[in-house]
Amino acid sequence: MKIESLKIGDLVAKMPIVQGGMGIGVSLSGLASSVANEGGIGVISVAQVGYLEEDFETNHKEANERALRKEIRRAREKSANGIIGVNIMVAAKEYVDLVRVAVEEKIDLIISGAGLPTNLPELVQGTKVKIAPIVSSLKAMVTLMMMWNKRYDKDPDAVIIEGSKAGGHLGFAREELDQHTEMDVLDILKQVLDYLKSINKNIPVIVGGGIFSGRDVAECLKMGASGVQMATRFVTTEECDVHKNFKEAYINAKEEDIVIMQSPVGMPGRALNNTFLKKLKEGTLERVQKCHACIHKCNPATTPFCITRALINSAKGDVDNGLIFIGSNGYLNHKIETVKEIFDTIRCEVEAYV
Repeated sequence: MKIESLKIGDLVAKMPIVQGGMGIGVSLSGLASSVANEGGIGVISVAQVGYLEEDFETNHKEANERALRKEIRRAREKSANGIIGVNIMVAAKEYVDLVRVAVEEKIDLIISGAGLPTNLPELVQGTKVKIAPIVSSLKAMVTLMMMWNKRYDKDPDAVIIEGSKAGGHLGFAREELDQHTEMDVLDILKQVLDYLKSINKNIPVIVGGGIFSGRDVAECLKMGASGVQMATRFVTTEECDVHKNFKEAYINAKEEDIVIMQSPVGMPGRALNNTFLKKLKEGTLERVQKCHACIHKCNPATTPFCITRALINSAKGDVDNGLIFIGSNGYLNHKIETVKEIFDTIRCEVEAYV
C-alpha cells in the first residue's frame, strides 16, 4: 500500500501517524519532537504538565502554564520543521488557560477529549491553530459539529475517533467495556465517513485505540481514514519522557494484566493491574490528603484516590503505588526501541500490505 500524507489544513505530515497524548509526564517534548522528526505529528500531554516544577504543589496553575511553555519551546528547538500538537482534556479545571498558553506559543494543533470541547473554536479564533476533537461515536461528533456550526460557523480541522481499545480514559460506558458490546472503531469510522459524505464535508478522520502494527495502520487507511493515532506503542521508546520503571512495567505486562478501572474523572479507564489497583479494589488506599484541582468532577471528600498523585507516582517510577494507563495491545511492547525504528517498521509493514 502506498502511504499518503496526512493533511490537516496547511499542516502536512508525511507519515499519517498522530502520536497520542499520554499524561501525566509520559509524552512531553522528548517524545513529541522525535515523532515530529520522523514525519508524524508529535503531541505533548498537558495533563499536570508542571508536575516537575519546584512550586507545583503550592502553585500548580502557574507551574502548569510555565511548564507547558517550556515543553512547547523545547519541542520546537528539537524539531524546528516538525508538526507539534498538544492534548488538553476538556475535564481539566484549567482548560481555558492551558489552551490560551498553547495558542500564545503558536502550537500547530490542539487535540481535545475527555468531554466535548464546545467552546474550543472561540479560544483559537483568529489564529492558525488547528483543532481536532476526540470522539467515540458518530452521535458525539454530530452533536459537536452542529454546535460549532451554529455558534462559530466552524468545522473541526480533523476528527479523532478513539475506540474502546485505547489506554487511559475511555468514552464508553463501563457496562459496554465489561460486556464487550461496544462497537468496533472501524464500524464507527464507516459511520462517520458515510455521514461526512452525506453532508458533503471533507474533514480528515483519524482513528485511534488499539492501533499497534503497520497492518493496523494499513487497515484503517484502507477503510478511508486519513491517519491513525498511536500512543501505547511509543511508551517503550528511548525518547519517551516517562521513567524507565514505567517502560519496564509495559515490557513485563501480560495480556491478562490489562484491566478496566473507574477513574475519578468520571470515566472508565484501561490500566495495568498492580498493587495500586488491588488496594483500590480492596478499599485500602490512603484517603486523599490534598486536592490538586485538576478536574471539574472530583470531590476530594468522596473520591477513592487522587488521580494526579497516582499518575505522578507512576511517572516518577513508583509503579507499585501509581496508576499506569495502557492500551489493550500494550502487552505487545517487548523491548525498548527508538521512535525511528518504530516508524521504519510501520512504514515497511504498511507498504507490504496488500
